[in-house]
Amino acid sequence: MQIIHGKPRNQWLKEVPILQALTTRVECYWINPNKMNLPIDKAPIDEAEERLSRFAPYLAKRFPETKPKNGMIESPLIRVEHMQAALEQQHSRTIPGHLFLKCDHALPISGSVKARGGIYEVLTYAEKLASEHGLLKQHEDYSQFDSPAFRSFFASYTIAVGSTGNLGLSIGLIAETLGFKVDVHMSSEAKQWKKNLLKRNGVNVIEHQSDYGEAVKQGRIAAERKPRYYFIDDEKSADLFFGYATAASRLKKQLLDEGILIDEHHPLYVYLPCGVGGAPGGIAYGLRQEFGRHVHIIFAEPIDSPCFLLGMSTQLYSEVSVQDFGLTNQTAADGLAVGRPSELSSVYMKGCLNACYTISDARLYGYLADLIETEGIYAEPSAQAGFYGPILTARNEGILETATHIVWSTGGDMVPIETRQEDYIRGKNERERLKNNQS
Repeated sequence: MQIIHGKPRNQWLKEVPILQALTTRVECYWINPNKMNLPIDKAPIDEAEERLSRFAPYLAKRFPETKPKNGMIESPLIRVEHMQAALEQQHSRTIPGHLFLKCDHALPISGSVKARGGIYEVLTYAEKLASEHGLLKQHEDYSQFDSPAFRSFFASYTIAVGSTGNLGLSIGLIAETLGFKVDVHMSSEAKQWKKNLLKRNGVNVIEHQSDYGEAVKQGRIAAERKPRYYFIDDEKSADLFFGYATAASRLKKQLLDEGILIDEHHPLYVYLPCGVGGAPGGIAYGLRQEFGRHVHIIFAEPIDSPCFLLGMSTQLYSEVSVQDFGLTNQTAADGLAVGRPSELSSVYMKGCLNACYTISDARLYGYLADLIETEGIYAEPSAQAGFYGPILTARNEGILETATHIVWSTGGDMVPIETRQEDYIRGKNERERLKNNQS
């Protein structure tokens, strides 16, 4: 008899019915029975916004792509009505309201959702060191960080992270630019082109033949042994979390610019691809602060890596891994290939998350092809996970005709052309296979 965290497997399946679908790799939708209104606490998010504003002159100077927004790391919000029509036709179901894409695949500097949190934490550490060592005084122009004196100082420190890819890119690119030495522990799921890009930028890539959890573990061990070695922990970092949360107030402004009001009669549904849960958790927390109960947060995960859904539904949170229940944690959506959810994000999401669902790799690739054909937009496979959300939510919960839906894209702008072409070909093939299976 298999015992999992003190209970026989059959008892878990009986007590938590969603595990039947999870353990048999069937796409499923889970509604959080414990969601509640969160207390308002914007102080950590406001602090993050203020720090990013201080660094804006440096970012605008060092990264010209941020100049149009005066050094702000932000992405557009666009209406994707053609993709909405394609989804409705494909699934024979109307999506009430309007569908938008939050284009974090096009975020400046590193082209993924991880840019906000990853870059923010590196900047926080850089500011702390510079202040402690007398290089920086209050109210000084932060463009001075782009100088030989600062780079020479930071060169005696190492920043490290464990990553499946995109977080490593964000941290590696900004830290190396500032002058830090950088170690990125990359898990087996990480794409080779991401490793190559980091290496070309002077980052030390440490490759592991195991999954994300082991890469993070090895990074932590190195940090304990080495002096002047700062490890950015995606599972526990508050700086990452609140860096991600800054997206919410900016999104609110974008919605107002579109003439969209969010209230009881005009609800907002946001669909976020989820790996370890740091980025979607931070964004979700920020959205709750801005929109309260009028925003509905839904996470999307691969069928073999549903770590957040598993942790939430069993109430074991970060104590459980997908491998405990016999899942492989193998998925083409490398950014979502995580076996155990973030401890920090799990705490915040207990009462914040509305629902969570799983999606197959085949469907991810099919949506990738759809997005290219309908909107002319490429985003990597993991970034497609949110597109199944409006269909499933309409099917399982019902949606007002006045709703606004936002699929949060997560990465893609830095993907090489040849990889994009391979993904599109696979997407068309997977879409045809899904169609044949349904008929």
